Amino acid sequence: MGLTTGRRTLFAAICAVAVASIYAAQPLLPLIGRDLGVPEARLGWVVAAGQLGYLAGLAVLVPLGDMIDRRRLIAGHLALTALGAVLAATATRAWVLLAALAVAGLFAVVVQTTVAYAAALSAPGERGRDLGVVTSGVVIGILGARVVAGASAAVWGWRSVYLALAVLLVTLACLLHATLPPDTRAGRARYRQVQASLGALFRDRLFLSRGLIAFFLFASFGTLWSGLALPLAAAPWHLSTAQIGLFGVAGLAGALGAARAGRMADAGSANAVTGGALVILAASWPAVGQASWSLWLVAAGVVVLDFAVQAVHVSNQHLLTMAHPHRTSSVIGGYMVFYSLGSALGATATTTVFAGAGWTGSSVLGAAFAACALVVWAAPQALTRRRSGRPAGSAPPARGCPDRPGRPPVAGPGRC
Repeated sequence: MGLTTGRRTLFAAICAVAVASIYAAQPLLPLIGRDLGVPEARLGWVVAAGQLGYLAGLAVLVPLGDMIDRRRLIAGHLALTALGAVLAATATRAWVLLAALAVAGLFAVVVQTTVAYAAALSAPGERGRDLGVVTSGVVIGILGARVVAGASAAVWGWRSVYLALAVLLVTLACLLHATLPPDTRAGRARYRQVQASLGALFRDRLFLSRGLIAFFLFASFGTLWSGLALPLAAAPWHLSTAQIGLFGVAGLAGALGAARAGRMADAGSANAVTGGALVILAASWPAVGQASWSLWLVAAGVVVLDFAVQAVHVSNQHLLTMAHPHRTSSVIGGYMVFYSLGSALGATATTTVFAGAGWTGSSVLGAAFAACALVVWAAPQALTRRRSGRPAGSAPPARGCPDRPGRPPVAGPGRC
């Protein structure tokens, strides 16, 4: 069928605004802590609350995308995410804020329903490109939210951020419902069948390996973005929330630079892209760790880190949706369980480590997560070479995909 430019843009906008409802808190942590009396070591829970809600939504709500009209489902989830944002904007106690952000996170899984819908509508030869465009909206939301949230909070306070998000979410829900046709599909599965199918994915080798890569990938990503505001707001810089938010521009530049990863995945190079990007991810942390004396090095490290994360993320989703084309919502939802757990781990761990070991400790933690992701990627490659007797660096066999465990061959030359 294929996606038009207008629909790709709309899907990307939905992803951007919905995911911003979770990540907008990151540059606001110092302000929220002072306003609601949250200790520095516990500020990571402000971000983790949304991630845990997101995790619940991945298991309970995303599989609905394989059952019912996705146009109505996406519009409804956008409206409920807006409700969570309004509750966050009016919270006067820390527990109320955490509950509100958990609600927003629960329904912000509309992002994954949207990505899965885009994958289902895409022509096979353009799926990588379309996923690259739509998931760029996710990156814009995660990173751009820091810039806008920081600037808005500096002028109108942190609560204004959530009120603005609520308005945008409702607007997009109305626009989606007005512009997209109904999602008519024959032979829709029942909820119990979809959940059973989701459980079966956890016995699939490709799914597990890509999920574990995502777990450590986003633990590293969360370590950076849930902790970076703390050293930048402290001595010697004492940056404002607006200035801290500008680091999102650096991250945005890096992530959007990885848009070509989708085209490379379409050409059959998804696995190579993953390995190379994970090496780059690990190499970015020494620069990111210099927050105490060089903001320029930090900015450069942020560009490289976000480039690597987006390249791996697009490649992972491309491989999984090509392997499971008839249940894209379930496979994306299951994969993002690993994403959510990793992000929550990074968010809580980085603030705890920072309180005891400073930004150097947090940087070591982020690099360790990146190294774990690289090991998960490399282990199957080494095992396959050992079993086949093929030396490292030699050309792979012409047929099938034996160097990508669990991955069936795909029609077309060199397509795996």
